[in-house]
Amino acid sequence: MHRVVLVRHGESIWNQENRFTGWTDVDLTEKGVHEAFKAGQLLKDFPYEVDIAFTSVLKRAIKTMNYILDQDDLLWIPIYKSWKLNERHYGALQGLNKQETAAKYGEEQVRLWRRSFDVPPLKITVDDDRYPQRDKRYKELTEPEIPLGESLKDTIARVVPYWESEIVPHIKAGKNVLVVAHGNSLRALMKVLENISDEDIIDLNIPTAVPILYELDDQLRPLNRHFLGDQERVQEKINVVANPGKIME
Repeated sequence: MHRVVLVRHGESIWNQENRFTGWTDVDLTEKGVHEAFKAGQLLKDFPYEVDIAFTSVLKRAIKTMNYILDQDDLLWIPIYKSWKLNERHYGALQGLNKQETAAKYGEEQVRLWRRSFDVPPLKITVDDDRYPQRDKRYKELTEPEIPLGESLKDTIARVVPYWESEIVPHIKAGKNVLVVAHGNSLRALMKVLENISDEDIIDLNIPTAVPILYELDDQLRPLNRHFLGDQERVQEKINVVANPGKIME
């Protein structure tokens, strides 16, 4: 049996402000740091150690990973970073408040932008300050690789090949793998792992900094999936993720 742990980063500043974040490199809040430490404690209590870790090139995920590994005295293990594990690029929505966007465009449209399989957000243009190649992290990306705004389908197209080429070989070699990434890059991975339909994926919400343990068979098909920690608290955090665009009276 193979084991993989997926963790969404802790609460970020723009999570707290209810903004679309995407590739914007915002930091963790104090709460997010605490969540990351808590995730590390949960893994520390588990009866095996992580052997290798993967994360994005965004600091909210990198810091979450470091806090988790530090709790387990595992900062020395191999760590790999890739933009292919970044959050989906939210295009022109990045930086906008979700509640205000829902008031302008309607709750259902925002729900489609956030959770649907193939509906992309409003796209940015190459002269936008948010255009990724303006950031030195993405200077080497080719024009077809540079997103202007991604659907979940687009995100799958970069996450899954990275999973198959860079992560799967370590799993098959018997290593316990930790992947710390983002709500939508993890939804992309979970959709493929569990063969979730395009229709049902809209209802999958991933809470911040809750370790998700997958136990896989030799064909890397899921045998079990567990959200670690107090299950009532986990459900509360899932509900928060599910309803950030709700218009409040």
